[in-house]
Amino acid sequence: MSVQLEVDLDSGVPVYEQVRAQVVAHVAAGRLRPGDRLPTIRALATDLGVAPGTVARAFRELEATGVVVTRRRAGTQVAAGATAADDAPRAAAAAYADAARSAGLTPDEALDLVRGVLLGTAARRTPPHG
Repeated sequence: MSVQLEVDLDSGVPVYEQVRAQVVAHVAAGRLRPGDRLPTIRALATDLGVAPGTVARAFRELEATGVVVTRRRAGTQVAAGATAADDAPRAAAAAYADAARSAGLTPDEALDLVRGVLLGTAARRTPPHG
């Protein structure tokens, strides 16, 4: 794997989710491409300073969503169907990231804003109950 993963043990986000989200982000950004091999569970767990079961859970979730495939002797690789995001959303995300950094937002604060907007959009599209 040609990209670096990091975890924040003090974050409220579970470590397996941090690993999963970072792999997905690297695939979306095109830094990980189909066929790229991920480190073994043990090697990545050692590098991150976490339990192997934590990394195994992240890999299971990645496999369940089709981001990676695991095969004997070949290890865990980015799945053939996993592709980078389209150019327009990637450009919009990059512009937003730049604006968030300029505004002094932390990554968590920037992501919270996006989640809020997505939830607000979903709420407007959902018909009222009743």
